[in-house]
Amino acid sequence: MATVVAKRNRQPFAGRYPLWSRVLAPLIIYAVLIILAIIFLFPLYLVVRNGLMLQKEITSNDWMWFSPSPHFETLNDLFNNPEVPFAHGLFNSAITSTVQLIGQLLFASMAGYGLARIPFRGRNVVFFLILFALMIPSAVTFIPTYIIVATMGMVNTLQGIILPGLFSVFATFVFRQFYLDFPKDLEDAGRVDGLGRWGIYRHIIVPNSRGIFVALGVILFIGSWNAFLWPFVVGQDQSTYTVQVVLSSFLTAQTINLPALFMGAAVAIAPLVILFFIFQRYIVQGVTFTGIKG
Repeated sequence: MATVVAKRNRQPFAGRYPLWSRVLAPLIIYAVLIILAIIFLFPLYLVVRNGLMLQKEITSNDWMWFSPSPHFETLNDLFNNPEVPFAHGLFNSAITSTVQLIGQLLFASMAGYGLARIPFRGRNVVFFLILFALMIPSAVTFIPTYIIVATMGMVNTLQGIILPGLFSVFATFVFRQFYLDFPKDLEDAGRVDGLGRWGIYRHIIVPNSRGIFVALGVILFIGSWNAFLWPFVVGQDQSTYTVQVVLSSFLTAQTINLPALFMGAAVAIAPLVILFFIFQRYIVQGVTFTGIKG
């Protein structure tokens, strides 16, 4: 009897949506998604295409989807050019991005946990100051930061590039919002076991926050890797060039080496693409975490 009633209840609902609409709607959705995917992937295709072509083929008025004979020697020339230290630029970018990532995650998570869980006088004032810092354009603090770094004698050093990026206001805000909803029972269990604030943070908070650490870590690493203006101004010597600064070497007032520029861009993008495919679900999770909760 219950089965008959359930079927009767489903019939009016199914009748509201004709068969053609139930079939056509998913097709439209997939078609739109495919079109959007093509639009977003088209610049990546152009980078790879132009990197495998000659200068005259790139600037030709005749469109070609791919070069008749792809020129992979451009990749070899890219790493063997004595005037442009591309491999060293990749190494510097890996060092600066990794160190900044570790510092940002460590300091921001500690600050976020303190603002969310440790009661102290002026906690709300500190939080509002952090929000205020998020509203300040980076161009406003660029010159004062450079003066500080220059006074410390860190111009033309990797330390000067790394130091201002060791703390992230954005990451602090996200960690604070995340820890507001962190289960208090876990912290109470840690106190029962005799853990202090540092012990709770180290043994309970961090192991149970791997999702937000990975999500923010990917976003912060991409931001550090793609940074150009600050490394360009502070690292004026070739030994401190990051990969983004090295790419600008192919673009001068006299000549523009388009094949090397596009091939270098493709190589510089490759680590980020790999990182995205490995941790893409955490990136979506990180966007969710940035919502204001609690």
